[in-house]
Amino acid sequence: MWWEGRAAPRGPMGLRRQHTGRIQWVLFLYHEPASRGRRTRASWSPEVRGNFDYRNPGSSCFCTQVISSAITNRFIVDERTVIVEDEGGVRLDSYLAERIPELSRSRIQKLIDGGHVVVNSSPQRPSYKVVKGDLIRITIPPAECPDIAPESIPLEIIHEDDHVIVINKPKGMVVHPAPGTKSGTLVNAILAHSDDLSGVGGVERPGIVHRLDKDTTGLLVVAKTDLAHTALQEQIQARVAERRYTALVWGETRFNEAEVDAPIGRHPTDRQKMAVIKDTVRHTARPAITHLTVTERFTGFTLLDVKLDTGRTHQIRVHCSFIGHPVVGDPTYGGAKRALPSDYSKVEQREIGLLIENLRGQALHARYLAFRHPVTEDRLEFEVPPPAEMAVLVERIRETVPSGRGRG
Repeated sequence: MWWEGRAAPRGPMGLRRQHTGRIQWVLFLYHEPASRGRRTRASWSPEVRGNFDYRNPGSSCFCTQVISSAITNRFIVDERTVIVEDEGGVRLDSYLAERIPELSRSRIQKLIDGGHVVVNSSPQRPSYKVVKGDLIRITIPPAECPDIAPESIPLEIIHEDDHVIVINKPKGMVVHPAPGTKSGTLVNAILAHSDDLSGVGGVERPGIVHRLDKDTTGLLVVAKTDLAHTALQEQIQARVAERRYTALVWGETRFNEAEVDAPIGRHPTDRQKMAVIKDTVRHTARPAITHLTVTERFTGFTLLDVKLDTGRTHQIRVHCSFIGHPVVGDPTYGGAKRALPSDYSKVEQREIGLLIENLRGQALHARYLAFRHPVTEDRLEFEVPPPAEMAVLVERIRETVPSGRGRG
């Protein structure tokens, strides 16, 4: 089977692209039928539409969702060519990130550093400035297949049907395997719970539509089908899906409502952290917008309702720290330990300090999740209270507001 064609306005995973450069997509799917022991070679371009059974090489055409997930991603080698048709002057990694939105900029940088991207047949650095007429070739190697074992880990399932699972994630649970964390993750638990999960997220993240930090608790949706996965991702990107968090932060905010619009990227010197990036020319960053509303204000603390427009790594924690109100208990962004105001007695300071230590991480909880069901299109809404250790801390602070100080 062989198809050729120029790039269409919609790419894999249903993500829309707007670009001026031409992109030629070539995809190779290798299949060895048990009865014949031969290899079938095929290629695909975004102009092709239809239904394709990956188990049957004789199918007449591809389906974009099957291609994007490839069920396990084991057999895919993806090669792409981009011709720079505008004036250029943009970093190579930024240019490709704009034109191949399903690949993150960090993923593209890794491909460039690994020699999988060449410009005019020569390797370049991510900082290379593209010029008009450059011919860029990108080879995306097959994903490695890590051995992710199902593990019988209890899950608090809030809702489940044939297409989605909504889970209340506990503190201390990593969402998916990563270097240094191969077991005990939400993915390990889900694999033991369900055999049917979307493959759009790849072999390391089956069914994972969005993530929560290890020590952030609360609601998270998992897709059981590729259709559900793609639909939910599009809802998040279009801000149709709604995610709200409760955060206890240090200090008494001067605002009642605020919007933090500050790009987030990898910290320039500490690569284990994220940061607000002011110099987006020298450092990679992505737009990030967080809405903050005061729920309750105490002496030395503020309880916030948080709504996300974007979903960057550590976004709420980074933005709260950036405005001078780090999340209480956050060991990474300055919220682990602070001196309490002298308005509190020594006994109260000690008790509250112990409750903060008992959090074992940031006082951040994903309390509310709403989205349209990917099949029925009914609006589903879910809300869960914060974990006991966070609720106890907030209540203790509420009880010990010094006399004469307001809460509003």
